[in-house]
Amino acid sequence: MTRRIIFIAVFIFYLVSLSGCEAFVRKFTRKPKKDQLQREEMVLEPEEYKSTMTKDQEYRQAFLYWKSWQDELINALEKDANYKKLIVSTEQAIENAEQMRSLLIPEKQKKLDNYLSRLRGLKSLITSDTYITNYARHKSIAERIKMDMLRDFAYNKVKDSLR
Repeated sequence: MTRRIIFIAVFIFYLVSLSGCEAFVRKFTRKPKKDQLQREEMVLEPEEYKSTMTKDQEYRQAFLYWKSWQDELINALEKDANYKKLIVSTEQAIENAEQMRSLLIPEKQKKLDNYLSRLRGLKSLITSDTYITNYARHKSIAERIKMDMLRDFAYNKVKDSLR
């Protein structure tokens, strides 16, 4: 009889512990897969920010960026840098020169167009010279463009010609 009572007590103890232990139940239930959880889709709306800089500041910044990319191009041509770096430097110099152009009056824009065409010509020379065998020639062209633009388009020369 005592065996039967002990057996029933142990059986009830196991039933209570199996059903009442939340950690045990949590341990053996399947967790939902992360892919099945609902995700909220991000909605990105482009927002146009107005520039808080004056035209003078914008021109100075564009000129500074152009000058630094032009220097980067010249340095890359001195050190026999890789082809991709030369292309990126040239494209960025052109992009910043175009930004300078947009801030100038039409007379100065025409003058800057000559330098832009020279920069684009240098870019086409560099892109056609895949193995870059004419470093010295490209470097001298880039330096000449830099000197001419510094002479003609420094801020103190064009401050009265800004839009």
